[in-house]
Amino acid sequence: MMKQPGSEVRLDQIYWVFCSIGAASFGGGITGWIHREIVHKRAWLSDDDMLSGIALSQIVPGANVTNTCVYVGNRLRGLPGAVAALVGLMTVPFWATIVVYSLWDQISSVPLLQAVVDGVAASAVGLNLRLAYVGARRSARRLTSFAIMLATFTAIGLLHWPILPVLFVLAPLSIALAWPRGGVDA
Repeated sequence: MMKQPGSEVRLDQIYWVFCSIGAASFGGGITGWIHREIVHKRAWLSDDDMLSGIALSQIVPGANVTNTCVYVGNRLRGLPGAVAALVGLMTVPFWATIVVYSLWDQISSVPLLQAVVDGVAASAVGLNLRLAYVGARRSARRLTSFAIMLATFTAIGLLHWPILPVLFVLAPLSIALAWPRGGVDA
């Protein structure tokens, strides 16, 4: 169930969702967490809309997760929503980073800290793998989308080609193949 037209998500709701994500996400996997919160838990965006936003967030300059939260906030409430999402995401990590770095010399030798960091990193990998699975499953619906995904994975993941040349070739090709044709439902 998606949010109904006219049923606006409040700015404080956007802020607190992203604040809780920023407070509880360590070591990566945040994009997967955002996807789960926005699509599955709150149904503020459709799966297709969210995956389009994640794809867009990966091709524009900047950190993918901040781009994603700006995209989500903008889709929900425009510029004020984008600001609420970004400030929410950054509030707790900003202050936590200042505190941790000021105490780093005293806490870096604690063995339990390394175990916690390792566990958090493993969960972040799991969230990213789940998001990759969802994206791949969606791409597999159309042969052309699947072919572009496979070509990208092969070129960058297996052949280790530089990302920019691959992007400059495959992005226009992908857009051309996905461009709606006159008289055909997209």
